[in-house]
Amino acid sequence: MFPEVEIGEQFLYEREHLLLGLSFALAKNARAHRTLNDRDLIAAVTSLAKSYETMVNSSLIYEQRTANLEHQAIALEIEQMVKEFRDAEQKHTGMTRLRDSDVLKALVFLLRLALARTSGRPKSRAFIDFLWAQFPENKSAIAAPEEAGSRIIVP
Repeated sequence: MFPEVEIGEQFLYEREHLLLGLSFALAKNARAHRTLNDRDLIAAVTSLAKSYETMVNSSLIYEQRTANLEHQAIALEIEQMVKEFRDAEQKHTGMTRLRDSDVLKALVFLLRLALARTSGRPKSRAFIDFLWAQFPENKSAIAAPEEAGSRIIVP
């Protein structure tokens, strides 16, 4: 996928926070929609990457939306994360250095990672499991009263 997009080690080092944010957005969406599988994530990221590729290569804003509402929700979550990343960068440095070509490279990296991690089967969730392993669900350190049980110590 996207053989013309080269991703070097320097990019991975410089844009580690972007890659983590995008990965977290995918994991969060997969956790919210438990029926998703690897193919859904791959299709949504591919669609978004094609849109960014068009934007980078021709300066045209052309969004290739899929008909699947779940894919649109994934793409919307990723776009929201990119917006938040740009806003945070603007707030901390006074300017935003994130270019659309950087977002394209990050999406292509995630797409290649997903294709490498999935088994290729129609209902495969290997990539989703990989994301969940990277971002485990937070459990509250404070137990609810019904979960705490009795605190009485019997001698």
